[in-house]
Amino acid sequence: QVQLVESGGGLVQPGGSLRLSCAVSGITLDYYVVGWFRQAPGKGREGISCASGTAPITYYEDSVKGRFTISRDHGKNTVYLQMDSLKPEDTGVYYCAADQTIITSSMATAHAYDYWGQGTQVTVSS
Repeated sequence: QVQLVESGGGLVQPGGSLRLSCAVSGITLDYYVVGWFRQAPGKGREGISCASGTAPITYYEDSVKGRFTISRDHGKNTVYLQMDSLKPEDTGVYYCAADQTIITSSMATAHAYDYWGQGTQVTVSS
């Protein structure tokens, strides 16, 4: 059984930082594309940052470039999203996702992923 479990969300002031973690079991992430998606109230899931499994290819949504960093710990089978210089518009539920067969051009497309976590709330507010 494949499980993705996010953690690390919370309430933070503008300009602050959070590190989200996504611990994965049931699959070996080395061969999977992984992604972080954000869902703001009343909106769909938006691809924020993704990373290819076997090639050094990453994607960042324009509004988070230079502020967010995606990384993996292969030994822990865990994906991270380091979020710095947070803004109120970064608020939302953050989900991690994984899939083995996504092509690079679809990395930021939510419906292309088979496996999803339950989400973790991030609120940026003073």
